[in-house]
Amino acid sequence: MKLSLLTTQAHSPENAPWQDIPFIPDAGEENHVVNLYPEMTFETMEGFGGAITDFSLEMYEADSDPEDRALERFSFARTEKYILPMLADAQAAAGRPLELMLSPWSPPAFMKTNGQRTGGGELKPEYREAWADYMCRYILEFQKRGYLVRRISLQNEPKAVQTWDSCIFTPAGQKVFLRDFMAPAMKRHGLEDVEIFLWDHNKERVYEWMRDVIDPETDALVAGAAFHWYSGDHFEALDLARRRFPDKKLIISESCIEFSKFGGEDALQSALRLSHEIIGDLNHGMTAFYDWNLLLDERGGPNHAGNFCLAPFLYDTKSHTLMPQLIRRHFEHFSAYLLPGSLRVGYSKYTDGLDVTAWKRPDGALAAVLLNRSGETLPVCLRLADEAARFQLPAGAIATGLIREENV
Repeated sequence: MKLSLLTTQAHSPENAPWQDIPFIPDAGEENHVVNLYPEMTFETMEGFGGAITDFSLEMYEADSDPEDRALERFSFARTEKYILPMLADAQAAAGRPLELMLSPWSPPAFMKTNGQRTGGGELKPEYREAWADYMCRYILEFQKRGYLVRRISLQNEPKAVQTWDSCIFTPAGQKVFLRDFMAPAMKRHGLEDVEIFLWDHNKERVYEWMRDVIDPETDALVAGAAFHWYSGDHFEALDLARRRFPDKKLIISESCIEFSKFGGEDALQSALRLSHEIIGDLNHGMTAFYDWNLLLDERGGPNHAGNFCLAPFLYDTKSHTLMPQLIRRHFEHFSAYLLPGSLRVGYSKYTDGLDVTAWKRPDGALAAVLLNRSGETLPVCLRLADEAARFQLPAGAIATGLIREENV
């Protein structure tokens, strides 16, 4: 049996070679062991994606007329101009239709209690039906142009009061909006196959939100919960959600290195932070991961709110140079090898300095991703059945190991 290992370090070559490591009979090694148990299977992977957004220089809305209940003046022009060309290029590069998730950030200003898109505010009760129709209209506009909208969330960050587009919901308010307005609107517009996700905010409250919104009346309307990562690990919250609601999906709908929160000057620490997040979420029930902004300019913008972020690719607008970042190479360890349809499998590891996740792919290969967040090289004895492969994982390195079907 043979292990093919791809290792990425901060300063390793862009096209580092795969290393072939033989498995040898296990002599009863007890130290430095990482066990893989492919007979123990859990969630099914849906895949990895990223935001194609107008990370823009101004706010905009599709309809600003309070009297236009029929949405006759609804405009999709901004999306057509700035987002659809990038989406078309992405689909062409993928060679297949891409599944989309839409996430609203704020209703039009006239629908809100504070009369503006920023600063939180709430949806006025008299506009709940109109806002549900407005959201459905966005889905329909994408569909008219041949795009596949797989899922939506009901509100981006419903607890956040921001200097950019934001709108506050309580769990009780979102339950009413979902049950009495959004679900009926989607049925009315023939959109019942589009999945609805709750929360779409930081993990520390994801379980509570599901607990307070999902009841016998709403259960069938909810596909799962979306969450962000900005408040810390909270992997236990995903465990609680999965145990209480085993039929609901858990997805991460936004994560990035915000310079104002995380800095971002240290490329290695940024990459380690994100890979630790991805592995932890995968091991606690997440089945889809959406990064926030695939491509930004050299400053991490443009952004009218000054909230600059790191992205897998930056583009120098002066030299017209594409600048792949280290986090892009870390993402590839997951997105390129943990294929849609893969089943998460059991593992155990000997140290908390090492993050591990393992998956059985549809092609029969077994894929394991290992991240060394410690400050020293860690030895690894990778055990599968009655054999073991040994290697050293340098400090700050991430590695993907593949074992093909004929060897599993």
